[in-house]
Amino acid sequence: MQLSSLFTLLVIAAAVAYFVGYSRSTSKGLDIGGVHKLSSLPSQYGTLALMWCLLPGVSLILTWLLVENSLLNAMIIKVLPASAQALSEGEQSLLISQVKSTAAGVAGLNVAAEIKQAADLYSGWVTRSRMYLSGLSIAVIILTIALLYKKIADTTRARNKIERVLEGLFMMSSLIAILTTLGIVLSVIYESWIFFSHVSPIDFMFGTHWSPQMAMREDQAGSSGAFGAVPLFVGTLLISFIALSIAVPAGLMTAIYLSEYAHAKVRNIVKPALEILAGIPTVVYGFFAAVTVAPFMRDSAAALDIALSPESALIAGVVMGVMIIPFVSSLSDDVINAVPQSLRDGSLGLGATHSETIRQVVIPAALPGIVGSILLAGSRAIGETMIVVMAAGLAANLTVNPLEAVTTVTVQIVTILVGDQEFDSPKTLAAFALGLMLFFTTLMLNFIALHVTKKYQERYD
Repeated sequence: MQLSSLFTLLVIAAAVAYFVGYSRSTSKGLDIGGVHKLSSLPSQYGTLALMWCLLPGVSLILTWLLVENSLLNAMIIKVLPASAQALSEGEQSLLISQVKSTAAGVAGLNVAAEIKQAADLYSGWVTRSRMYLSGLSIAVIILTIALLYKKIADTTRARNKIERVLEGLFMMSSLIAILTTLGIVLSVIYESWIFFSHVSPIDFMFGTHWSPQMAMREDQAGSSGAFGAVPLFVGTLLISFIALSIAVPAGLMTAIYLSEYAHAKVRNIVKPALEILAGIPTVVYGFFAAVTVAPFMRDSAAALDIALSPESALIAGVVMGVMIIPFVSSLSDDVINAVPQSLRDGSLGLGATHSETIRQVVIPAALPGIVGSILLAGSRAIGETMIVVMAAGLAANLTVNPLEAVTTVTVQIVTILVGDQEFDSPKTLAAFALGLMLFFTTLMLNFIALHVTKKYQERYD
């Protein structure tokens, strides 16, 4: 049975369990003089029965699939020649992927005989595993429905049990979020530690030459490449500065207009239309930058006798600035609207004009939130990748000239990790070191933004 069919069966069984719980509780209520004498509502009994059926089934399937993947990977390695068992973990992972691709029928024509044999065995293992999982799941469903039919009684506090189950699910969701974040951080730190055991942290953070390709000779840029990340940091900051130089004035003035001058009907149309920019995929922005903005800016620069590189920080920064305008305008509009009307009325009552009130009262009152929105937009700009790839290029140039091609930290991470890579060389591990630096940078910006917002927010409540 396919997984989709198995989950469909589980959903149908949950619906049956709900009906059983509802009808069983209704029958119990009639036996004691009415449904109103039950400890809980019939719908709550049905929901409790649904949970009793759904949770064990889902837990069984997810646990089975998790164990199955690890077990099948180990079995694949065992059936391969003895030489495969002596390979590194990364090389074994590539072999396993090739076996699975062959089993799925997406591998090339020139497949080794041992790989094809392992793929045939793998297909049989998966078929039997799915058969066993289907049989066990059906047995669990039948057993659960039979048990809940006997367990439901008029004294069962279904509402309290549902709340405890929901509380457990919410706590589990929180733990998953926390553990996922912790796992990401620890994995990046671990791989970065391995990288820094090969490359000096001083050379990485203060070096001015970035060339992560492995050297072919001893007289080339070091035996393991050059990993000076200063050009990447400078390029990231340069493009982010250009983007913020466009997004902050445009977004802030838009927010002031929408909150202080625009009619309600105009605001209801313009604000959603502006926020559509935040929903456009970044690859579309990159395509727009490469096809439309770049030729226009090159032609304009040529008319002014200015040398503009086909791929430059200016082009990427302009398009990125347009992309993050909604982050500044929407958040700033919200904090400006949160300023109490009494402050405006007091300023106007003292004889100040509307513009003076905005400049001297409203903006200072909303300044913490505005600063927070700018920092959050800056974090978004620092982490952007596709626009830079398509508009600024891959050249790691150490320059502050916006007319020249530069690259950023995120672009280099993508470039390094393209394709099947082994995580045992400084070239690949450099991506984790860059990711660690980027993580702490965006984390500090977000922390500062939240700190500024929370510290001054209550002054005007």
